[in-house]
Amino acid sequence: MSDLDIRATMKALLADHGVSGHEHGIAARFTEALAPFTTDIRIDKIGNLIARIEGEGEGPRPSVLLAAHMDEIGLMVTKIERGGFLRMTNIGGVDPRTQVAQEVLVHTRSGDYVGIIGSKPPHLTTPEERGKAAPLTDLFIDLGMPEQMVRDKVRVGDTVTIRREPLELQYDRIAAKSLDNRASVAAVLECLAELQRLRCGVDVYAVGTVQEERGRIGAGPAAFGVKPDIAIAIDVTFGDYAGAPDDANFPLDGGPTILFGPNAHQKITKSLAETADSLNMPYEYEFIQGDSSTDTHLLQVQHEGIATGLLSIPIRYMHTSVETVCYRDIERTGKLLAHFIAGIDRAYVEGLSCYLNA
Repeated sequence: MSDLDIRATMKALLADHGVSGHEHGIAARFTEALAPFTTDIRIDKIGNLIARIEGEGEGPRPSVLLAAHMDEIGLMVTKIERGGFLRMTNIGGVDPRTQVAQEVLVHTRSGDYVGIIGSKPPHLTTPEERGKAAPLTDLFIDLGMPEQMVRDKVRVGDTVTIRREPLELQYDRIAAKSLDNRASVAAVLECLAELQRLRCGVDVYAVGTVQEERGRIGAGPAAFGVKPDIAIAIDVTFGDYAGAPDDANFPLDGGPTILFGPNAHQKITKSLAETADSLNMPYEYEFIQGDSSTDTHLLQVQHEGIATGLLSIPIRYMHTSVETVCYRDIERTGKLLAHFIAGIDRAYVEGLSCYLNA
């Protein structure tokens, strides 16, 4: 593996918040992490972070875009009620079952304020309510402040994130919020560190996309602007857990998954698998018959079409505050990307226009 300290990198990326549409904090952190690799970094008009790492040799060189979304799911304040309690709605796929009794941070123009998510005590629930998860509309945030102070400091539209420190588990696992998709951002950094040890005649665009969790908004404009020869999305997929269906989970520490399906170019899928085999790296195919529900689809349909692939990192308990991933899977994903990119030349890119003998 590269010299990148994956544990320190992961924890640094987890330290900043970035609810969809409000990714400026994590974008600044990603920019700092990219400093050893390039100074050619820009933010486009929608908020995507685009970093260009020049390849060796004379141009024009083949180009590869690596897309890892920076944003996370979260909440938004919709109302300040009598007593200073805050009502909220979801931004992205928030599961109300996981929100009760959570500690939160309300992000305001005057700073972050700690609060808790409250709900009706079980003693006061009706027979119909008992045993059922409370909908988000029945939950509220308590900041512990007097009502007027809340009204002075909080505005409707302020974002809210879960307050939780990363937890190191046994066997190189980490549990935290927003590992979807900070784990993939870390994998991109691992890729760039590994590429420094390899000869590479490819221009790499490391892109932190925005608003994936609320409709995959950022990937399309990023790819349209860069117009790469190849685009690889890096995201997370469903890890194994107790009672999981056999066809919808992948083991932690079993390596990344490689998308197999119409949302990925056949030759890129094949090349990623062959590269993993050459590295004696474990991996699994993830078979998806249509849209992969990742940035991959938006990357694929830009301009006249872009040859795409998708690598996913298995993660347990997705869209909770205890998402769990194995560090080794992050490192493997980055290494696989680097060695795949190092093997690209102009002939390979020109061959992507033909599916025959893929």
